[in-house]
Amino acid sequence: MNELQTRHLLTLRPAVGPALELGPTPRGIRRTVPVIGGSFDGPNLRGRILPGGADWAFTRPDGVLELDVRLTAETDDGALIHVTYRGVRHGPAEVLAAIIRGEVVDPASYYFRIVPTFETSAPAYAYLNRLISVGVGVREPTGPIYTIHEVL
Repeated sequence: MNELQTRHLLTLRPAVGPALELGPTPRGIRRTVPVIGGSFDGPNLRGRILPGGADWAFTRPDGVLELDVRLTAETDDGALIHVTYRGVRHGPAEVLAAIIRGEVVDPASYYFRIVPTFETSAPAYAYLNRLISVGVGVREPTGPIYTIHEVL
């Protein structure tokens, strides 16, 4: 079996608005968090995140946050890219509570991973349609930051 290899694809910095709390549902506590902007950059692409996306997240009864995000990115040269990712964040209760309070928390003290997919009609970025990627998240007081790697 071959060893898994990756390379940096991009860093994604979505700006998020206030969460809409739906409350407890059969799957957990549901929140809808609007994506109101942001930016991304990497070795071969950079640009901004357009308003209008969201994270349809919920916190499961076991305390794990499940993300379900859809957003639209626009490259500096005008190409549009649909970005979708699912992911999980979990850790000790006191660490998660500090994140919710907006405190700076050591990223090594919790687990935060995503699996993004990309969809575009732009020929210059068509390679994104064909790759598998994984990301490591950090929750800053101002919002999440994801370092995304292409799986080679």
